[in-house]
Amino acid sequence: MTPLAYIISLPVRAYRLVFSPWVGFNCRYHPTCSAYAMEALQKHGGIKGTYLAVRRIARCHPWGGSGIDNVPD
Repeated sequence: MTPLAYIISLPVRAYRLVFSPWVGFNCRYHPTCSAYAMEALQKHGGIKGTYLAVRRIARCHPWGGSGIDNVPD
């Protein structure tokens, strides 16, 4: 993971540690948005990984899709 990706991943790690247990496991997609963000940051670095994570989170709404959505190569 690049240094920029590591810094960007800190809020995601904090969310997974603090808020995720309270919110519950009701994600529409598999993997969850936070797991998708971590994988995108690991595979693509800070800039493109952040773009992919934000795009995924924007699609996660009541009228959005569902199912398996893996990080592109």
